[in-house]
Amino acid sequence: MSLSDDAGRPVAVAFDLDGLLVNTEEIYPDVGAELLRRRGRTFDDDLLDAMMGRPQPVALATMIRWHGLTDSVETLARETREIFVGLLDTRLAAMPGAVALLDRLATAGVACCVATSSGPDYAHDVLGRLALADRFAFVLTAHDVVNGKPDPEVYRLAAARFGVPAARLAVLEDSQIGCRAGMAAGALVVAVPAGHSRRHDFTGVHLVAGSLADPRLHGLLGLD
Repeated sequence: MSLSDDAGRPVAVAFDLDGLLVNTEEIYPDVGAELLRRRGRTFDDDLLDAMMGRPQPVALATMIRWHGLTDSVETLARETREIFVGLLDTRLAAMPGAVALLDRLATAGVACCVATSSGPDYAHDVLGRLALADRFAFVLTAHDVVNGKPDPEVYRLAAARFGVPAARLAVLEDSQIGCRAGMAAGALVVAVPAGHSRRHDFTGVHLVAGSLADPRLHGLLGLD
């Protein structure tokens, strides 16, 4: 299924999850801050930049190196889940424009997927809580690839699953690392920064959108 048969028009859409479809990037700093508060450390913007968009084991290993912690990645991952789940119950929400964009893509008959650095249990839990799971042809997670973002593997895999050239895949990302993965895959990349990620360098992307409701994004996807 395609948005348009026009040459160069994207024919499928891959969505990042955290900070792009759902507001979890607003929650992560609070989780990180609590983890480090328990250890007498602080969670600053530079550390957040170094962790953002990476698979959890890589992100937590970065935290450990950054502060010289003696904890294992597994210990921090367990604490992260405990803190995070409690916050999800009251704070999880879809990002502005997300549901409306998915509605318009569905009406246009456009296949969509999720391509996230998060694990499968978490990704499906979050999508299920917001009744979004059925909106996607498939969900790719950290368990589906060997190399996480900024490596292009996940977006090359998404294009292959759709059966389209990477150049005809639109990748929607909120982070610098995610955008680099999409560009390295040869996809058409749109940055949709929010909150902290507005600090990121999006050089080379096709468009920096204000939100998922941005008319320029909808026009690019043939929905105007």
